[in-house]
Amino acid sequence: MTKPVAREPQRRNARSNRARILATARRELGRNPDTTLEELARAAGVVRRTLFGHFPGRTALLEALAEEASEALRGAMADGAERATDPAEPAERALARFTLLIWPVGDRYRMLLALARHDLGEERVAEILAPARAEVTAILERGGQEGAFPAHLPSAVLSAGLEAMIVALLEQVNTGALEDDGTRVTVAMLIAAGVPEQRARAVVADVRPAPAAQGE
Repeated sequence: MTKPVAREPQRRNARSNRARILATARRELGRNPDTTLEELARAAGVVRRTLFGHFPGRTALLEALAEEASEALRGAMADGAERATDPAEPAERALARFTLLIWPVGDRYRMLLALARHDLGEERVAEILAPARAEVTAILERGGQEGAFPAHLPSAVLSAGLEAMIVALLEQVNTGALEDDGTRVTVAMLIAAGVPEQRARAVVADVRPAPAAQGE
């Protein structure tokens, strides 16, 4: 009768260790992509055997981080994407709102951009980003029909270009060249989509307070 009681703390301890290792990996790999698993174990306060029990190698650890990032992205989209892609909302506002929505997730997992392509491959990275790419493509398609965005490129092509720009900006955050809460990046996103600068700034200024008001 005592066995289930004894096992439950062990399971909780294992979950706690795993979560701590992943959180440490996000932090330490962001600082130094060459951090070894042994160094991560020490930073996480676990022995080497514990880390390797959860993640038998670097690729396994990065895959776990990739899945965590994918879940976080899907969660953020589930929490707010309906409003961002509401057909009743002008497309330029929808694009601004959606960019502000997903930027914190990208910022949190930006270190993956420097690692995942090499360790996990382009296809895995594309798989993680696919939901966001589809949403942006839909917004751009609607915006082209509304006349909010110039139809100089197919929506899917423009979406891929905007995604590449966001990835590049996240990499600049990695290097320390850029620090942003999402506001400047969202303005840049709208400008790249074809919105005049002053209009882009006005749209972002108008849209940005909404998430904070919801949390009050």
